[in-house]
Amino acid sequence: MKISDIIYTLESFAPPAYQESYDNAGLITGNSSWDCTGIICALDATEAVVEEAVKKGCNLIVAHHPIVFGGLKKITGKNYVEQTIIAAIKQDIAIYAIHTNLDNVMAGVNSRIADKLGLENRTILQPKPAQLVKLCTFVPDEQADAVRNALFAAGAGHIGNYSEASFNTDGIGTYKANERANPYAGKAGKRHEEPEVKIEVLLPAYLQNSLVKALLAAHPYEEVAYDLVPLANANKEVGSGLVGQLPQPLTEVELLHKLKASFGLSVVRHTPLLQKPVSTIALCGGAGSFLTKAAIAAGAQVFITADVKYHEFFDANNQLVIADIGHWESEQFTIDLLFDILIAKFPTFAVQKTEVRTNPVYYFCQ
Repeated sequence: MKISDIIYTLESFAPPAYQESYDNAGLITGNSSWDCTGIICALDATEAVVEEAVKKGCNLIVAHHPIVFGGLKKITGKNYVEQTIIAAIKQDIAIYAIHTNLDNVMAGVNSRIADKLGLENRTILQPKPAQLVKLCTFVPDEQADAVRNALFAAGAGHIGNYSEASFNTDGIGTYKANERANPYAGKAGKRHEEPEVKIEVLLPAYLQNSLVKALLAAHPYEEVAYDLVPLANANKEVGSGLVGQLPQPLTEVELLHKLKASFGLSVVRHTPLLQKPVSTIALCGGAGSFLTKAAIAAGAQVFITADVKYHEFFDANNQLVIADIGHWESEQFTIDLLFDILIAKFPTFAVQKTEVRTNPVYYFCQ
């Protein structure tokens, strides 16, 4: 099996197009054409994780956080980033990062946090705008099913929990072929009328090139008429954070105890408790303070996230409780998520979870 096969599986789950502009997801070191000897799933790719991979005979680390965010002008080993890169290159270890693109899909990082809390009726807290395109094309009646199926197979027609969604309108198409043409029907030099179906489907914007290729391959016409229309509609399956409901309301103190138990916390930093029952929870793994206003607008009583700065706690404004559970703590179950994605596709392959504690933060609680 090639490393490229692993990457294809990961990027099918969380497409790179969904990463934030500042991010550096993707293959950091190594070559996708290498044969893969085994995979280590980790939150962070550190030098210790590279050493672990070598000991376990794995030449691929799949990490949530990219070890390289900005450009490296020199690699001399002066810090942990350069030391990790040097170790990976020396040992022929590939490092692949799947970061904010995994944060931004519905079934990604935030879903694992929601699982631990048992949240129901989940939706994206802040959907990403301008991520959808509508494709319209015109197909002879007899070929409509084949073209629709090709578009569905290429990724079109997904709306929330539904697939193979399209709208179809019957009509009459006309064309006149010249002497150099090889028309599907009709004769050169004469206008031809053909019963056609106008097919309309939605697709993620990043798939439009592959969808057009699938359309052209399946369509019977020499010259295929189609429209690609960018939509202002938000993609409700892609975006930042998540909001959902508890099966039964809890008090704020009960929820804090649940957080400590479910996430193995020694401490929770939070804003003043408001003495209100908690039924709706907003959350964002990692640094999510930028979503506080969205959490308030969603009607959440509690917003669970990490890396909240002093002045950002004021943004709660007595409208909800912000609970900062720590960056590593909020994303720790991403390791399980990566493992589950890969083992589902490659059940007999050597996929392992790191045994290295990469959390750089400790708490003194004595």
